[in-house]
Amino acid sequence: MQSKTKTVKEYIESLPDDRKQIISDIRKVILKNLPKGFEETMQYGMISYVVPHKTYPSGYHCNPNDALPFISLASQKNHIALYHMAVYQGVLHDWFLAAWKKATDKKLDMGKACIRFKKPEDVPLKLIGELSGKVTPKQWIELYENTIKK
Repeated sequence: MQSKTKTVKEYIESLPDDRKQIISDIRKVILKNLPKGFEETMQYGMISYVVPHKTYPSGYHCNPNDALPFISLASQKNHIALYHMAVYQGVLHDWFLAAWKKATDKKLDMGKACIRFKKPEDVPLKLIGELSGKVTPKQWIELYENTIKK
């Protein structure tokens, strides 16, 4: 379910009570660990962390008017979704799978770039913080450009 809210504050305030705290907690851990140069915004109806146009003027190839997405956070109907655009392949993917096994005994529910959590208590905040800090904007741009060239 895509939110029509315009700001992160409005988005969090619009959430059901059982989701407000965990979304706020995930947001805090992302902001604490995210490398300098990413910006927080609302994009695609979710809280998003993007490479802004001032850093990457080309924007997102799907819609160049949009900043280059990196991480997004959403409260969906049946789960909490964390989209991390760089975690679906390569060294970061392998690191995340190994770190997940060390951090939790929960089964990983993951698509290409989407990590899903059924319950707030299933979210390994420390691991999400570590993941958030693993890639700089420069590294993400390089990986992104190499990926879309293929």
